[in-house]
Amino acid sequence: MSDTDTPREGWRPAFRGWRARRPFWGGLLLTLGGGWILLTEKASLKVVVHIGMQGLAGYLLPAVMVVCGLLALFSPSQRLFYSIVGILCSLGSWVTSNLGGFFVGLALGAVGSCMIFGWLPDQEPRVSRRQRKKKARATDAVQA
Repeated sequence: MSDTDTPREGWRPAFRGWRARRPFWGGLLLTLGGGWILLTEKASLKVVVHIGMQGLAGYLLPAVMVVCGLLALFSPSQRLFYSIVGILCSLGSWVTSNLGGFFVGLALGAVGSCMIFGWLPDQEPRVSRRQRKKKARATDAVQA
């Protein structure tokens, strides 16, 4: 029996399988970038109301980044739309939210959005260098 026929037990293999079927790291980085920008916002509600739409956008764009990151994790079929909206919000946070959360949130959001955009659902899992060398040695031993 191969190990795909045997049932996996525990939460770690189940989580690995779930993570492999979605743009996990990109969604996580986009969510963390939006969260970081939200945490660096220090304007009170009175200031936000006084400033108007610019002040509201300072909270709205990072909130949309968090939502897009979570939606990319839980609905990966629409990942291209979420990544485009995420990168636009990340770049917009440069102007609206303390230089994009002092560059950290902007960078996390941009990298996460790019990772979501580049994720391919039908791609074969990568084989490690150690496994490739082991397979090459096995084929060389068989041929010799």
